[in-house]
Order: sequence, then structure tokens, then C-alpha cells
Amino acid sequence: MRTLRALGAAGAAALLTATAATATTATAAPSPPPPPRPQLTDAAVDKAVARLDGTVADMMRRTGVPGVAVAVVHDDEVVHLKGFGVRRTGRSAAVDADTVFQIASLSKPVSSTVVAGTLAGPDEWDRHTALPGFALKDPWVTGHVTTADLFSHRSGLPDHAGDLLEDLGYDQSYILDHLRLAPLTPFRASYAYTNFGFTAAAEAVARAKGTSWQKLADDTLFKPAGMTDTSTEFSAFIDNPDRAATHVKNPDGTWSPRYVRDPDAQAPAGGVSSTVRDMSRWLRLQLADGTLDGKRIIPADTLARTHVPEIVSQPPATPTARTGFYGLGWNVSYDDAGRLRLSHSGAFELGANTNVTMLPLEQLGIVVLTNGAPVGLADAVALDFFDVAEHGRPTTDWLALAGSLYAQMDAAGRSPTDYAHPPAGAKPARDSAAYTGTYDNPYYGRATVTADDDGALTLALGPKPMRFPLTHYDGDTFSFVTTGENAVGRTGVTFGDGTLRVEYLDADHLGTFTRQ
Repeated sequence: MRTLRALGAAGAAALLTATAATATTATAAPSPPPPPRPQLTDAAVDKAVARLDGTVADMMRRTGVPGVAVAVVHDDEVVHLKGFGVRRTGRSAAVDADTVFQIASLSKPVSSTVVAGTLAGPDEWDRHTALPGFALKDPWVTGHVTTADLFSHRSGLPDHAGDLLEDLGYDQSYILDHLRLAPLTPFRASYAYTNFGFTAAAEAVARAKGTSWQKLADDTLFKPAGMTDTSTEFSAFIDNPDRAATHVKNPDGTWSPRYVRDPDAQAPAGGVSSTVRDMSRWLRLQLADGTLDGKRIIPADTLARTHVPEIVSQPPATPTARTGFYGLGWNVSYDDAGRLRLSHSGAFELGANTNVTMLPLEQLGIVVLTNGAPVGLADAVALDFFDVAEHGRPTTDWLALAGSLYAQMDAAGRSPTDYAHPPAGAKPARDSAAYTGTYDNPYYGRATVTADDDGALTLALGPKPMRFPLTHYDGDTFSFVTTGENAVGRTGVTFGDGTLRVEYLDADHLGTFTRQ
């Protein structure tokens, strides 16, 4: 539609005059544009399904990802259900439709389905979220923030607030309690993806029902939908003999199961584990407006609310680009034909990548689970599948595109300083006694710096604590190698007058510790 600004002053005046004239002579309001119509034939979907095995095999070959599982649902039927590769490198056990994967942030649309199943109507999403003891930095926001606000990441909390506390070993209770210290951007006017804001809202719903999040999920969704191998508890995943180990890529291009990711602290946001068989049942339920096998599982109206845009998550970068939205646990967008497209990816840097994508109008959806750290495979399989269904062939190399986006996100978190190479003429450090001692931080807790007999320094952080050997860089600046889900390589530690600042903990200006 033309805008007044685009037309200019003269054109705008002409348009306003014409509009006024039309308004005085018209006898009826113009009809709205027709709703979008389905466009995919069964043959087109069949062609995309037939190509899937080859696509997955090719992308596994190109990336080395050890294991993949895929399910496709069309017109309430599971038309593809298959595992590829192995559960764990170095072993022969194959991935199948019943292999359990950690699904990471694909947990969010699963969790929004659970909450939808507890509500009496769609307006209940807008109730104030009242988890006992939970607060945000602004008391007014604390008193008004709703389940919908936190499920759509529009509370004003910083991007991924609380995740670094989880990396340091703090539990859910500590993390949720300390979100009150995080700075806020404008409430309901800014989007920032936050696992623990989402978690706080889900836990509040469970608490209001007098139960745990796991039991609420079991009773509301998993059991009624026959999702027998799905859980929100890490113990259920790790105790399942048919589970896919998480893998990371080695410098030589091989993959190893070096880490174990326990996401219990953020269970509603990232802690679900499931199989493609179970996820295919969930896909059928989603595409059937909350029913499954003729039985109503989730109310249609409360589920439909999860598919509605709540906030702009990706403003268009160019005049012709599309706007991306976030709903309640879903990425929401619209294609050239006006069709609703719902999707969500999940990623653990310690070894998992997943994707779900649906076109509800076409009654078509795909879920892709992998046991490798994100290199774009899960997203690319889904994008390639829909591309073939709609255009008869892939219109681009989706794996190269998705992989480059993940690589950019990974690089964006790294320090601009190359701490592995001190500058020429670097100043010497002071005696170790100038740095050792106990430091405190209201958000990150205690930090302790100790020195061994040779004066080498170690920084201890977190409740356990975690210990990081410090390497001198320049003057009072040292560095250490970060670990955990949000590791960013080497980061700086700078000592001041009775303070120390940890660079990667300071993105929200919370990373300065004061000597006690």
C-alpha cells in the first residue's frame, strides 16, 4: 500500500482529495482482500518427502554431524519418520525414530502448548505472572508483566539474561531471584530472547496449579498426546538407553561427545528431550488446532493465541525485506502468499541443533533433530524441504546460508582483543599479592583470586566454584578461556583499584567485582 510519505506533498494531497471524494460517494465499505488459499498439491509434498533422505545424507556428509532424525506430517498423517547415522561416535548404535534427543529451544513451543492447555481462554495469557519472589528491576514492570510478555520475550530483560549464571553453576532459584538486578529496556516495546524470563513464567503457571513443571507437562500434554518418551527433566534423558549423545566439532573436522548439557535450570525454555515419533504427534496436534486422533487435548482458542505475533523480533533490514515476529514460543512470519509460517530452532553449543517448521494452511510440518552443535543442518533440512515442496527444487544452498549465520552468531560473542597474543611492549604485572583476595558481586556472587608458589593466578567463580587459570596479557589485564554453553573463547580480566572486571560477564554492566 502506498504511504503519504512516499507520495510526497502534492501526491499526498491528491490522494487525500480522492479518498475524501470516494468517502462521500461510496455506498459501502470496500471488501477486505481474500484470505490466502492452500497452494501445495499432494504431488508437490510427495516430491519433497521423496527427496528428504538424499538431502539429509548429503548434509551429514558435508558437515559430519553424527546423527539426525526427521518427521514430516501432512494432512494429519506422518508421511516420513526416520533416523540417520549414529547416536554416538565410535559406537554402532543407530539413530531411529525412538532415539531421544535434547531438543534445546524447540522446548519453547512445546512449553507454550502445555500452558495453552491449562488456560480457560486466550485472554488468560495476559494475566500478571506471579511467581513468588520473582521481580524485575522496575517495580512497575514487576507488577504488570504477564505470561504473554515473558513467553514472547518483550519484558525488557536483556538478551539471554541469566544464561551466564547457569554456565557458572547457579541453580534456577538463584538465577530467577537475581534477574531483579538486570537492566531493562522499554517494556513491551523491545524484544530480547531470554530463556529465564520464559522459565519464570512457565514455573509461575505450574506453581499456580499447585504442581511441578514436569508434572504439569506430563498431565497436560505428554500423557494425553501419547508422547511417552518426552520429558522436561534431564534425568529422563540421561537414563534412556536409546539416547543421542551431544557432539561438538573438533579442529580436525571430526565430532566428539565431549560435553554433557544439563538444562534443568531452564527446563521450560530448553530442557525438553523427545523423539521424532513423539514430536510427530505434537506436530499433528498443532496442525489440528489441539486435537489428536479425534480427541481434544488443548483448547483451540488458547493454542491459536500462541501462533499470533506479539512483538516484532526482526525489523526489515531493507524496504523489500520481511518483518519477523515472535508469538508465544514461536517465530511467526508470513510468506508472499500471505500464509502463516511458524518455526523455531533449538541450539546447544555443547552439542545439539533442532528445528520445527509448519505451514498450518497447508497442513504441513517438519521436525529435525540432530546430535551435533549448530552448523545449520537442522534448519537447512527444513528450509530445503519447504523450498522443494513450493518450488519443485531448492532455490539456494540452505546449508551454506544457515551455517554462515550460526558462524556469525558465534563470532559476534567473541572479544575483539586477541588475548592469546600480548601486544609488543606489554607492561609487566604487579606482584601477585596485588591481585589475590576475595571479591564480591551482587549478581554473579563471589570471585576469589589465588596464587600458587610461582605466583600464577587462578580465578574462581560460581557456587561450586569453577576455576580458571589466568594468563597475563598487559599490565593489570589477564585472560582465561571461558567454558560452558555460552563460552566465547578467551576473555579479559582487568584489575583496578580494589576491583576486577570480567569482560564477558560485563555485557550488561554487571561484571565488576569489588574486593572485600
